[in-house]
Amino acid sequence: QAQLVESGGGLAQAGGSLRLSCAASGRTFSDYAMGWFRQAPGKGREFVAAMNWSGGEIAYADSVKGRFTISRDNAKNTVYLRMNSLKPEDAAVYYCAAVRRYESWPPDGKEYEYWGQGTQVTVSS
Repeated sequence: QAQLVESGGGLAQAGGSLRLSCAASGRTFSDYAMGWFRQAPGKGREFVAAMNWSGGEIAYADSVKGRFTISRDNAKNTVYLRMNSLKPEDAAVYYCAAVRRYESWPPDGKEYEYWGQGTQVTVSS
């Protein structure tokens, strides 16, 4: 059973940093695009960042550009999201997801095949 498991969430102060990890198991995801999404209370799911299988294509939401960095280590079957200069509005449950085939870049959230259970990020002002 393929699954994605996020970790690294927690409490950070505004201006601080966190690094989220998403460990994949049950199959290799080296040929999958990986994405990060988030959902704050009372809001819909929001795209954060995505990286294709090789790392040659990367996309970020405008709200996180210049502050967040997505990366992946295919040997470890893991994708990361480094979050710097955190803002209170970054607080949400963060999810990683994987998709193999998609229509266009970045993949639409509805195209992702696998999702993790999420990790909570809280940012204090």
